[in-house]
Amino acid sequence: MQPYPVMESTTAVSEVQSSFVLKVYNWMTMGLALTALIALGIEVALPGIRWIMLENPIIFYGLLILELAIVWGLSAAISKIPSLLAILIFLAYAALNGVTFSILFLVYTSGSIAYTFFITAAMFGATSVFGFITKMDLSRIGGFLMMALFGLIIASVVNIFVASSPLDWIISIAGVFIFVGLTAYDTQKIKNMSVGIDSSSEEGGKASIMGALTLYLDFINLFLFLLRILGRRR
Repeated sequence: MQPYPVMESTTAVSEVQSSFVLKVYNWMTMGLALTALIALGIEVALPGIRWIMLENPIIFYGLLILELAIVWGLSAAISKIPSLLAILIFLAYAALNGVTFSILFLVYTSGSIAYTFFITAAMFGATSVFGFITKMDLSRIGGFLMMALFGLIIASVVNIFVASSPLDWIISIAGVFIFVGLTAYDTQKIKNMSVGIDSSSEEGGKASIMGALTLYLDFINLFLFLLRILGRRR
């Protein structure tokens, strides 16, 4: 029996996977870079934008609600819109995040934001690599992580009214563990989804944007929870 066709098939599948996964990470990185650049740009050149949001909380919370609406809307409409529009919506969301994230520079020192970002990048990278190479079936923990995430959201809302420092600490620690787990789970899910997807096709383009959005959200949330633990307040 000739092994060569199998080897060629395996190589072809590997190339398809690599192309798709690379595209996902390229879009995710572009989104993170855009968020960081806009937040830094506001901090350095346009600090007045932050004060507008602080003096008019309805604007700030309106932007947060708009961000949630964009994520939900894109997820719901992804099959009905062209990939180019999906890309523009994703980049608009990343840019809007940069505007709201500029507030962080008023709460935490620039140095602590910087080193927390690099710690997040290291943790995210290591966890994502694990999710990509592991032979374990991480789908088993996916449901548990989603339930834990809903519990975390409820606890966070409750703590807005309770204002308990110990509970805030527990929420932050739990958030780190949940999003580390979700990073590995989502990476494996993207890897499995990449089999047979042509990254250059219309459907492949839309799938890569949704994968990038998923990992972008994992990174951002992991960063925010780590910042609550490691960040030095002004």
